[in-house]
Amino acid sequence: MAEEKKSPVIDKEMCTGCEICIDECPNKALELVDDIASVVRVQDCDGCGKCAESCPNEAITMK
Repeated sequence: MAEEKKSPVIDKEMCTGCEICIDECPNKALELVDDIASVVRVQDCDGCGKCAESCPNEAITMK
């Protein structure tokens, strides 16, 4: 059985809008919305987790 693809979940309270995750996303699925990182192109996210790995505030988890 194939593993289910994970997607980034961003804790809006912990995100400082530093844009590091946006720069690290190879698929450009993230953008700042109201100074908070948001997955704006869900269809482009491949679940790689680079955004979560790069977040200095640990505001992103893969679920």
